[in-house]
Amino acid sequence: MTTSSTDRPLAVVTGASSGIGYELAAQFAEHGYDLVIAAEDDGITAAAEQLRRDGGPLVQPVRADLATAEGVEELAAAVAATGRPVDALALNAGRGAGGSFVGGTDLRDELTVIDLNVRSTVHLAKLLLPGMVRRRQGRVLFTSSIAATMPGAYQAVYNASKSFVQSFAEGVRNELKDSGVTVTSLMPGPTDTEFFDRADMEDTRVGQGPKDDPRKVAEDAFEALMKGEHKVAAGSLVNKIQVAAGKIIPDRLKAEQHRKMAEPGSGD
Repeated sequence: MTTSSTDRPLAVVTGASSGIGYELAAQFAEHGYDLVIAAEDDGITAAAEQLRRDGGPLVQPVRADLATAEGVEELAAAVAATGRPVDALALNAGRGAGGSFVGGTDLRDELTVIDLNVRSTVHLAKLLLPGMVRRRQGRVLFTSSIAATMPGAYQAVYNASKSFVQSFAEGVRNELKDSGVTVTSLMPGPTDTEFFDRADMEDTRVGQGPKDDPRKVAEDAFEALMKGEHKVAAGSLVNKIQVAAGKIIPDRLKAEQHRKMAEPGSGD
């Protein structure tokens, strides 16, 4: 992928092999962007092929484990090798780990959650945002979560990681308010993706409950990103109400509510 090959803007999307990330990439493709997409699994190659068929853009897949510094650097190098400026950046890669923090989860899994959701988000933003600021042009989307608004009983590390992403996005947005670069945070609720299987939460009430369509979430996110909105509670009306209610409900009650939804076996 080179500058001379196309005059389309370029978008970079992480966690794009499936779910919300893939649908975000599809939104960019449908709206005239070329893409660099990344994920740790080999599904990223199939995703790139599908995006090329559906929208006709140039799509470069990068298989890299963004939970490692080496993976982040590999992706940043692939973006730099295009010789093109980044017009839009969707920092979407993330994962969860459900279960009791004491005795129910593995430390390695939780540290991976932190490495992917928190560290890689900061690392990649640090590498790619300066070019946008120098050009005084660009759009950045951070995938936060409704989980950022509440303490996460039985999902304590994941919710805390999304609280970090939400706070980080809002802080960076304020710093860049006069730079020409917009920052938007995406706050989806439960969405029909592989998240609950990978987080070992299929037997929970939230894992077995109704979920939003990832395409609808991505459509809402893309629209908000293009408008430069500071955040979007994407998906269903229920999610929007939960985000609004989270501003007034005490944390103690939100933690108890989360416990009822995420406690292992609660879906039985």
